Amino acid sequence: MPPSRTAAAGPALIVVLGDQLSLGLASLRAADKARDVVLMAEVADEASYVRHHKKKIAFLFAAMRHFAAELEAAGWTVRYVRLDDKKNGGSFTSEVKRAAREIKASGIVVTEPGEWRVAEMIRTWEGESGLPVRVLPDDRFLCARGEFAAWAAGRKSLRMEFFYREMRRKTGLLMDGEEPEGGRWNFDAENRKPAKADLFIPKPLRFQPDNITRDVLDLVGKRFNNHFGDLEPFWFGVTRADAEKQLRHFLKTGLAQFGDYQDAMLLSEPFLYHSILSLYINAGLLDPLDVCRRVEKEYRAGRVPLNAAEGFIRQIIGWREYVRGIYWLKMPEYVEQNFLGATRPIPDFYWTGETDMACLGAAIGQTKREAYAHHIQRLMVTGNFALLAGIDPKQVHEWYLAVYADAYEWVELPNTLGMSQFADGGLLGSKPYAASGNYINRMSDYCGSCRYDVKKRTGAGACPFNALYWDFLDRNAGKLAGNPRMTQMYATWRKFSKADQDAVRQDAKAFLDGLSPWDGEE
Repeated sequence: MPPSRTAAAGPALIVVLGDQLSLGLASLRAADKARDVVLMAEVADEASYVRHHKKKIAFLFAAMRHFAAELEAAGWTVRYVRLDDKKNGGSFTSEVKRAAREIKASGIVVTEPGEWRVAEMIRTWEGESGLPVRVLPDDRFLCARGEFAAWAAGRKSLRMEFFYREMRRKTGLLMDGEEPEGGRWNFDAENRKPAKADLFIPKPLRFQPDNITRDVLDLVGKRFNNHFGDLEPFWFGVTRADAEKQLRHFLKTGLAQFGDYQDAMLLSEPFLYHSILSLYINAGLLDPLDVCRRVEKEYRAGRVPLNAAEGFIRQIIGWREYVRGIYWLKMPEYVEQNFLGATRPIPDFYWTGETDMACLGAAIGQTKREAYAHHIQRLMVTGNFALLAGIDPKQVHEWYLAVYADAYEWVELPNTLGMSQFADGGLLGSKPYAASGNYINRMSDYCGSCRYDVKKRTGAGACPFNALYWDFLDRNAGKLAGNPRMTQMYATWRKFSKADQDAVRQDAKAFLDGLSPWDGEE
């Protein structure tokens, strides 16, 4: 219901952010279409506060422009500020002030943002503009911030699995009365199969840029040429219709095998059976609950197995909602967490992709080309290496935030600092996700083309992950040896001879000393 206003009152300024491209957005529902003005703005501050991938910037600007056109076609008055507008002040605040003044706004309405940094900015708008500001809850998420805080209050452990069960009960997804479908909440143990390349692995849909998107690509190519990643070929969908087509394509061609092979990695298949939907969901072009209901429908119709449907739904209503809850519960202090005291600067190959380690070369090279890597590449290749090497977790966080098209701080920060780097000391994960080269060899075909020998722990030509793994355990024993889930690993380390332990330490030190830190240039 739109707010009541006197006939003499000016229009409300409805601010829509770049990741709020949803027709059902709370601020739009609260507006008067015939009277109020929607503001959308491409601002330099948001495009450059980290060195975002060129494709990420292009995707968001193109999606924003198409969404503005969709709103106008539906009868909204939209004030759209392009990045190259000569009057563009370069920040949300400057454009809100300018728009409010020029339309003689009676007030400002915005749906709560996803990031703490933007929330702090919005808190200044009332003082800056002299107008009342209404911040509405983002009910596109299933679990409100207060609801998550209430769930977390008094708990010794904030494990996702228990939160996920609450979300299953709340939504009714994959439930059989009061019990989970199939008698189990979680089928993750069935979702860890390695894959082999074949001709039948589906490919995501590729969308040809239209004139609007082509204009954006030209703009990004000129203004952000020094940013990370390849701008073209650009194939992301940028409209709700495009996102819907990719969803239908995944349901038909990828979902059935998604469960079995969601942890697999192949050099020739960067996408495997993954949905490539996260960038559309996180930008607002798809509704997450609707996506999950349609996945459940595929299971109920007998077209996909339960482990596939449950594995996908868990990522959305479980993990995605959970990390958002953690983010808002623990910010702003969370970004400074560094439980293991890691201080090494991020190596230059994270930005260049130039490394002799085939797994890292594949994951980072793919990231440069596509602004995409799936969750195991992020967690167990680039994240695992950063953890083992003792890289500063804040630098790792800023890298992940920059390079992926689906990355926003609310979802990326807990995944990086908590799950990947164990920088929060175990708030998210009960143990570090640390692994030697053997895990990568088991789940991928990367090692077969690598100049390093994954079977060798130390010595010339040995896989660096192996010495780094044991050295990581050794140098962090004071903080990790008491972890009950790591008892076996430390027992194995203690069985190494002194000569073998010394060889691990020496090889790890030599390798780490040889890393070149990033100098700020690609």
